[in-house]
Amino acid sequence: MKKFVIAPDSFKGSMSSVEVCGIVKSKIIEFYPDSEIIEIPVADGGEGTSDCFIQLLGAQKVTLMATGPYNEKLQGYYARKGNTAILETAMFAGLPLAEQRLNPSVTTTFGVGTMIRHAVENGCREIIIGLGGSCTNDGGTGMACALGVCFKNKAGDEFIPTGSTLAEIAHIDTASAERLLKDCKITAMCDIDNPMYGKNGAAYVYAPQKGADRDMVLLLDKNLMDLSETIKSQLGVDVSKIPGSGAAGAMGAGILAFLKGSLKPGIETVLDLAGFENIIKDADVIFTGEGRIDRQSLRGKVVIGVAARAKSKNIPVVALVGDVGDGAEAAYEMGVSAIVSINRVAMPFEKAKARSKKDLADTVDMVMRLLKHHVNQK
Repeated sequence: MKKFVIAPDSFKGSMSSVEVCGIVKSKIIEFYPDSEIIEIPVADGGEGTSDCFIQLLGAQKVTLMATGPYNEKLQGYYARKGNTAILETAMFAGLPLAEQRLNPSVTTTFGVGTMIRHAVENGCREIIIGLGGSCTNDGGTGMACALGVCFKNKAGDEFIPTGSTLAEIAHIDTASAERLLKDCKITAMCDIDNPMYGKNGAAYVYAPQKGADRDMVLLLDKNLMDLSETIKSQLGVDVSKIPGSGAAGAMGAGILAFLKGSLKPGIETVLDLAGFENIIKDADVIFTGEGRIDRQSLRGKVVIGVAARAKSKNIPVVALVGDVGDGAEAAYEMGVSAIVSINRVAMPFEKAKARSKKDLADTVDMVMRLLKHHVNQK
């Protein structure tokens, strides 16, 4: 075997995609020291997205100061390659930043907008935004304010809305943002298909993990519904039911309505930027993986995104995963050749994660022994 490609997601809570690549690569080298090994650490838009692109594309790390979810000053960064900037919502509106103050009715995405503005004002014309891991529920209005969108209440006063005040928006003026973003292409990496509001929307599905109790969920959902109606009447577009509009506290809706951007599966964005089809030419085996594969994983997650492109070239794909859930077997019809769990001893995740790196290495060792044996038998 002469060529291997490693393209995993992170194993959330235990290993980053960069770490997974390194472990798999070290084992391949033991068996095929002279082989070509290409690493493609994948992030689907959440925390770590910028780091993945910095390594994957050799992108520049651009640092800046902006405000966090509670308007505190923070230092962050994004990745830049040529005139393309890759940013993550989690950098200035991430769930870990809320710490013990979880309250999605008052948190803001303003810092995310500051980051976008910084990239645009420094010459970037293609903006890619990862929508994963937010602690907010402001419909992207904070982000929009940082980019020049003006929100006014019925009294004509300008303000920066949050989840609890979205219903107070009576007038939206996007003219300044349109001038700033002229000639810019904005794409959000989005791997969920939730609508803006309703039982499957941003507030009901995601706000509880951000600190919302039942009454707050009801308020946030109603306010998103009001925002949707205001967008429809003021801007003439209905984004509420577009799949992914509920991502990142309905920031997906804000990307569509205020920035005239688009939503695209994260894995497709990563593979396109990496030039994946060209990379996997002549590959003997592709290793991919994620923390868990199940029925949900079949809807555009990393393993399936990688496998779909490999299938067209008839390249074997080995999926290394933590857990194998119900419905995972359907992945075999979508290009996955083998699913191998790295969990070598049955134990709770809190204990298993401490040994996950060794378990991954031992599992890859086992797979490589099988591959080596198969090749030697030919």
